[in-house]
Amino acid sequence: MIFVTSILISFLKTPNKRILFITQWPFEDALIQTYTLPYVRIIQNITSWYPYVVVADRTINKIAIKKRGSVITIVLPYLKQYLFLRWVLNIIILWRIVKQKKVGVIHPVCTPAGAVGTILKMANRKVVLNIDSFEPHAESMVENKTWKRAGLKFRLLFYFEGLETRIADYLIFAAPGMQDYIREKYGTIINKYSVKPACVNIEAFSDKFIGSKELVDKYNLADKIVCVYAGKFGGIYLEDEIFQFVKACESFWGKDRFCFLLLSNAKDTYMKKKMDEYHIEASSIIKLFVRHTEIPYYMGLANFAISPYKSVPSKRYCTPIKDGEYWAMGLPVVITPNISVDSEIVKENAGGAILESFDEAGYQKAIEQINNIIKGKTRAEIYCQIRPLAEKHRNFSIAKDIYGKLYGKGL
Repeated sequence: MIFVTSILISFLKTPNKRILFITQWPFEDALIQTYTLPYVRIIQNITSWYPYVVVADRTINKIAIKKRGSVITIVLPYLKQYLFLRWVLNIIILWRIVKQKKVGVIHPVCTPAGAVGTILKMANRKVVLNIDSFEPHAESMVENKTWKRAGLKFRLLFYFEGLETRIADYLIFAAPGMQDYIREKYGTIINKYSVKPACVNIEAFSDKFIGSKELVDKYNLADKIVCVYAGKFGGIYLEDEIFQFVKACESFWGKDRFCFLLLSNAKDTYMKKKMDEYHIEASSIIKLFVRHTEIPYYMGLANFAISPYKSVPSKRYCTPIKDGEYWAMGLPVVITPNISVDSEIVKENAGGAILESFDEAGYQKAIEQINNIIKGKTRAEIYCQIRPLAEKHRNFSIAKDIYGKLYGKGL
């Protein structure tokens, strides 16, 4: 079901100059902290807009207003058992906000939030609708076998995605080529659009976080080859294939020398089951769940990373945030084929390895490619080789340029 769990609102200090940011995540979610708020602040710096954040909360039954640092949150109630009703009521609340506060621009992030923005635009044709991070979410959910193509969730979101392409004033794609997908799937020709990948704060991910002696000693990682993965299993991500790859790494470098550093909240029972199934030594995997602000320190312990996205067709038009963070930390990346433009970047710049098949030969080839990159080189040398990928392809300057052109001259 399309439902907004979090909405960002930014009101201009100047009367009648207000913008409404809509997202689909709770305020505490990393996608708000790393994928939304940085862009809100960029736009705020360009236009001097003051941010308000509207989020959902399962524990309340009426609107609440809270102050979180420099951000004011307007909390909307969310009751799962009355999902459709709550969805309708929240849209009514937002419609009133748009009308009462004289919002001039609605700026949803991703297509589920874009559906809400489209409804608000249809209710008030005077507002401008700019949809950010437009990617094929509905198709992706079916391809990953999370939704069924005949199901209501897919049909409803797919319909709204098509409607968004016709109603929106401007689209910002997550990856190039999305205009061709839109023409093929929805029959809409898009002329006003930009491409903005998932940018990264390259100052927050840098060599100053590499090789923390305290953490190296704590986890006994001296002289070990460490592969880091910050993510989940299943859904848009591979599952068994990750453990097969880890086992292949353990066999290649040796169980006493290789370590898989997993930054995840995966359950211990799940991990034990998979490790037993693939005969992986307990000492070969360190599983930790850390705050996002601490992740650079743990990525800094690694020699390379893995980006195990399922190579479904729609993933060509998405953009993984973690790849940019890995590159910013100077880490070669093992990645599956046809993931955004990232797979091409890795291949063309010797930035890691493409995991072309999920068998012994495929794992061995990828591991040998990584070994050739890191063998005989210092961590600093590898950093200098990989870091430029983030600086070129994931720099916030990309977003600043796009938002500057879109909002720099005012509304």
